[in-house]
Amino acid sequence: MNNNASGSLRLAASLPLLLMTAPAMAQTAGEGNKEIEQVIVTGTRVANRSALDTAVPVDVVSGEQLQNLGVSEVSQALSVTVPSFNFPRPGLNDGTDTVRPATLRGLAPDQTLVLVNGKRRHQSALININNSIGRGSTAVDLNTIPNAIIQSVEVLRDGASAQYGSDAIAGVINLRLRTDNEGGDAGVIYGWRETSYDVLVGSPPTNPPGANFSSPPRRSRDTSDGETLTVSAWKGLPIGTTGSVVIAAEYKDQEHTERGGYDMRRQYPLVNGAYDPREATFDRYNSWYGEPELDQKTVFVNAEYEVASGASIYGWASWQDRDAVSAGFYRIAGDDRNTIQIYPDGFLPLIAPDVVDISAAVGTSWRLGEWDMDSSLTYGRNEMDYEVRNSLNRSLGTASPTTFDSGGFDYDQLTLNVSGVRTVDVGLASPLNIAVGVEARRETFSIHAGEPNSYLNGGVRLANGNPTQSGAQVFPGFRPENEVDEDRTAVGAYIDLEANITEKFLTSVALRGESYSDFGENLAGKLSLRYDFVPQFAMRASVQNGFKAPSLQQQYFSTTSTNFIGGLPFDIATFPVNNPAAIALGAQPLDAEESLNYSLGAVARLGDLTITVDAYRIDIEDRIVLSENLTSPDVVNYLTGLGFVGIGGGRFFINGVDTTTEGVDIVMSYPWSTDAAGRFDFTVTANFNSTDVTKVPTTPQLSALPTPPILFNRFNVLSYEEGTPENKFSAMINWTLGGWGATLRATRYGEVLSPDPNPTLDFTLSATTLVDLEARLAITEHIKLAFGADNITDEYPDPLPPQNNLTGTQSFSNYSPFGRSGRFVYGRVNYTF
Repeated sequence: MNNNASGSLRLAASLPLLLMTAPAMAQTAGEGNKEIEQVIVTGTRVANRSALDTAVPVDVVSGEQLQNLGVSEVSQALSVTVPSFNFPRPGLNDGTDTVRPATLRGLAPDQTLVLVNGKRRHQSALININNSIGRGSTAVDLNTIPNAIIQSVEVLRDGASAQYGSDAIAGVINLRLRTDNEGGDAGVIYGWRETSYDVLVGSPPTNPPGANFSSPPRRSRDTSDGETLTVSAWKGLPIGTTGSVVIAAEYKDQEHTERGGYDMRRQYPLVNGAYDPREATFDRYNSWYGEPELDQKTVFVNAEYEVASGASIYGWASWQDRDAVSAGFYRIAGDDRNTIQIYPDGFLPLIAPDVVDISAAVGTSWRLGEWDMDSSLTYGRNEMDYEVRNSLNRSLGTASPTTFDSGGFDYDQLTLNVSGVRTVDVGLASPLNIAVGVEARRETFSIHAGEPNSYLNGGVRLANGNPTQSGAQVFPGFRPENEVDEDRTAVGAYIDLEANITEKFLTSVALRGESYSDFGENLAGKLSLRYDFVPQFAMRASVQNGFKAPSLQQQYFSTTSTNFIGGLPFDIATFPVNNPAAIALGAQPLDAEESLNYSLGAVARLGDLTITVDAYRIDIEDRIVLSENLTSPDVVNYLTGLGFVGIGGGRFFINGVDTTTEGVDIVMSYPWSTDAAGRFDFTVTANFNSTDVTKVPTTPQLSALPTPPILFNRFNVLSYEEGTPENKFSAMINWTLGGWGATLRATRYGEVLSPDPNPTLDFTLSATTLVDLEARLAITEHIKLAFGADNITDEYPDPLPPQNNLTGTQSFSNYSPFGRSGRFVYGRVNYTF
């Protein structure tokens, strides 16, 4: 454990002792302005339980907090309100530029379970296979749910597999939808990036050869880009006298940002040994490296209706279509990958995913004797199709098209739930709350091939006679041999018991068993305790084992590219684990990840001031990871000897990484009302987090080779251990006075390591503080204006040094926890119905 984590745990151990003084302090603080605590439904199945009365930590983010930001994304809002939630914004990562991963408590994106109205949300079809945070994971895309439909978000910062099933190792995010039967709001937000940053620069080559500079100068670049228009509305309507329907819609139009920097390479072939005159006029800010272009349309409907018998019927439906455009690396005119007759000045290949996401649910709740019953059927589908633009298939020569359909994939999930809750008086200080339920789930995943030109090799060779790579550049299409159509089923059952053993001692026990058709059974249990020493101070703890089932995407994702080695074609593949070549390298059917979670915390109420401190430790065994590319000569010779001729190696998913994560979350809030100056709401959060990789995978087949390849190298180990902030602090003040209001927020991200395959090029990103400011004014009872800026001081991560940015076109690391797009200035107008 590093010193930061050790200090964090010592802090967690000492703070409860300090908070034991709460009773005395509370006497002097007064209780005249005691706040009404918000009732939650996540982490407990007891009715009317508040966030501060639970045995586990739960954050509640209101719909208003989601709106008081310029960048109106659910993940972005959670990243500045939940202490251990992070939302990096990688670029140059294919589909991950469009569906970006988020992390909770330093774990993988797919180790956090996402619910909507308490029901499991479907995952994205995308699996992250490039070098970014979340590599090898498949997660839920929170940005498929518009802010306008969200009443609040509850974030359970504690493992909960025994309560909710697979994926809840890090915690649970539950989005609660609006149920209003009247009222509504329509809003327009317009903003753009107004920013200045330093880039490496150099003069276009005019002197002796060499496009790179050992110590190039820096220059400040001013730019205005990333214009974003978001139009949204929601309206609540009655259904008879006992029901409601809320209809929400959102449209977002976002232009891309360019933070790639100054391309210092020689762009054109030499002419008679001299530089081409076009070098002096070429636009060297030729890359897209930032936010993608988006054209996104979303509709979401949520409804409920109480029938005469007292039963209720509820349901929701959603649809989103997201057209995105991002880019790869610029191919210079003189690049072997370019066909100069098509692109005389080189080209920037564009990747344009079209993402369609739909969901629907119908359910009913009713009374059965002493039981409150609930049953629901939910369906979700996410599909992603790739179009490649402004590119070419070099092996087709001048006959190559410039636009390609590269195929895509889809994932869907159908879930049936039946549950019941009741209380029984068993002689304890409170009735025993009993919750039982069963769940059946069916999932499918499929890949469909692209058009032939997107993947084939046309046979046109380079000028030197060597063959060239197959397929569309930036994203070669899926081939017919990559196509899959797989499914699985899972059935689970749980029991959840909660009661006050004494007036001060709360105990909760949960047990859940699940059976999967593809990997077998799992049993998870959880014990949570809370002891209220006095009304103003309590301690809480939990211990549990959890699991995450391997996703269908991890088991069956497949893609292939052809490289030429010594003039011969070799297929380099991402193999599914059931592929014979992968099995020959040691791949086995994937099993569930298993975890042990421990937490210890304290809750203090000092008048209106509330403080929570929660320390956690999460031990995970057999994490599922994507192996390195296994393409060494030893691997190729081994495969060839087994009869796999033309297979140049590849990679596959494998269990076998063990990690230990330790950390502390601190949350403090204080409301202060004054007669003259209005109301102030103060919130301060902090997170300290450390992960250690304690085991990496091996296979007997690869270990027996003369030079055994490494399945999970130091680059990926360091991504786990130091690729997310070692600490994060946030402070927010929200002020209201009559029709006026303002929000001031500061978020400090601790140091992050940007690892490099070459250990000498590892680069540490310094701690950075971002400040957001928004001012609001209600012009009339119905019209409200807001103006503000996210990252108002225009902070950037440390620019990569020259040795990490040889071309000048990748100025910043993808490991920055807040991206690299600079200041976002915006205005918003809302009309309330």
